[in-house]
Amino acid sequence: MSDNYDVVVIGGGAAGLEGALMLARARRTVLVIDAGDPRNAPASGVHGFLSRDGIAPAELTATGRDEVRRYGGQLVAGTVTDARRDADGFTVAISDGREVRARRLLVTTGLVDELPAVPGIRERWGRDVLHCPYCHGWEIGDRPVGVLATGPMSVHQALMFRQWTDDVVLFRHTAPEPSGAELEQLEARGIRVVEGTVDSLLVTDDRLTGLRLADGTVVAREALVVAPRFVARTDALTSLGLDTELEPMSGGRYIPADWSGLTKVPGVWVAGNVTDIRAQVLGAAAGAALAAVAVNNDLIAEDTNVAVTELRARQQKGA
Repeated sequence: MSDNYDVVVIGGGAAGLEGALMLARARRTVLVIDAGDPRNAPASGVHGFLSRDGIAPAELTATGRDEVRRYGGQLVAGTVTDARRDADGFTVAISDGREVRARRLLVTTGLVDELPAVPGIRERWGRDVLHCPYCHGWEIGDRPVGVLATGPMSVHQALMFRQWTDDVVLFRHTAPEPSGAELEQLEARGIRVVEGTVDSLLVTDDRLTGLRLADGTVVAREALVVAPRFVARTDALTSLGLDTELEPMSGGRYIPADWSGLTKVPGVWVAGNVTDIRAQVLGAAAGAALAAVAVNNDLIAEDTNVAVTELRARQQKGA
């Protein structure tokens, strides 16, 4: 293990490993720091990832780590406790007590799903409590599905999941009453609206079987759709000045960046869900590949400038 790297990648999910792979193949010295707590850990499989559809998240990550190591990239388990910029680059403190230096940073820390405060939802998250039809719609097709309405996009969620099953119930819960046009759409698609707040989930033999309302009514369901609030993981990165911005549609927060992932902080790129809260695994990896190319190009420019300066100094000395 070294204490100096061209690039330190903070976060070792699909985005971080893809970025590290691209940079290691570009013969950059790379360190990936990973807390080992991926967002998709509860899911049984990664879906919609061409050639890897259905692969277990842990298997995908293990394969990616092996590929990064194959090209000389290094990985360390832990979290970043602090990251500071100075004249020569960045100093990154790791939870194991080490400090490493980096010329550039690629932040791929992902996001946290803030879930509705209903008992049982967190425990079932990623299994039969879901949010993305493109990730899980096929797996719950033709089954009784409930949509927990907590905001203005809940009707849209119900209409989306109707594509995968004709048995959809919208639980109005804490959301505003649907408009007349929305009620017409729901009725036309055969989606029943249940009034009242949801009090808890019913689980039998480790399977969701229904929802209990505050008045005691039980509605049988085998899957529940919720709308999390997506919040970028920025712990220990605030000292870099990586502020988040509000995403108006979901109320989530993300780190803004340009098309390449470059943030407002020179030398710091972001990729994956930390900057694109709607990206699926394949999209997160693709964004990291783009960011890695931009990082390498930036380093090439710096290396070239240094080489030119040294050449001129030698020429001047020789003269």
